[in-house]
Amino acid sequence: MKPFLILQLRPIDEAADNEFSAILKYGRLNSNNVHRVRMEKEGIPSIALGSYSGIILSGGPSNVSDEDHVKPTYQKQFEAELHKLLIKIFETDFPFMGICYGIGSLVAYRGGTVSKANYSESVGAVEIELTENGITDELLQNIPSKFTAYVGHKEACQKLPSDATLLATSNECPFQMIRFKNNIFATQFHTELDAEGIELRIMIYKEHGYFSPEDAGKLIKAARQREVTIPKRILRNFIDRYQK
Repeated sequence: MKPFLILQLRPIDEAADNEFSAILKYGRLNSNNVHRVRMEKEGIPSIALGSYSGIILSGGPSNVSDEDHVKPTYQKQFEAELHKLLIKIFETDFPFMGICYGIGSLVAYRGGTVSKANYSESVGAVEIELTENGITDELLQNIPSKFTAYVGHKEACQKLPSDATLLATSNECPFQMIRFKNNIFATQFHTELDAEGIELRIMIYKEHGYFSPEDAGKLIKAARQREVTIPKRILRNFIDRYQK
C-alpha cells in the first residue's frame, strides 16, 4: 500500500499529536502507511504525488483569510508551498481530503471567498445535512442524510468557487462539505474528532478566541452529551476508496 500524506499545521505538539493519532485510529492507518509532515515546523518537502495513495490536510489555528502582516512566518511559508502543491493536485485530480483549514485553503485557491464575516462556529456539535449531490456522491454512499459533527472555526467560506460542488450544509454554516472534480474533497466539520479530542482542544485553545475562556467547562459538558460517530466514517471512506 502506498502511504497517505498527512499534512498538519498545529504548533502545539499535544494538539497535533492527538489529531494525528485520531486520523490513524479512525482511518485505520498506522505509522507504516502514512507520511506525517508538520508544515508549521518543516514546511512541505518536495512531493511526488505518485508515491502516495492520497493526501489529508488537517485543521489548526491558522486562518486563510488573515492579512499577511498578522500571519506568522511559518504560515506564510507553508501556504506558498501548499499553493504549489494544490496546482499539482488539481492538474491530476489527485485524491485529497481537507479538514477545517483544508476547506478554506481549497476555496481560496479556486477563487472563492473565505472570511470571518459570517458562519463562524463556536466549538461544539452541530447537525449536518447532505445536499442532493451529497446523497448521490460515491464517497458518502453509506452516510445518513443527517448527522452530527464537531466544529469550531473563526472563518468560513462565504462564496463557493464556480467549480465546487456542495455536498453538505448546516443551519449555522451553509458550506460544510464540498468536492472539486471527482477526487478532491474538503469538510468544514472535523472528520477525525472524538469526545476526548474535542475536550483536549477546548482546554488547549480556550485563550485563542474561539469562545470565552469561562465557557470551557460548559462546552466540554455539552460535547460529552452528544454522540458523534458519522464523520469518522467519511474519513474511513476516503481511506478505503483511495488506498492502493
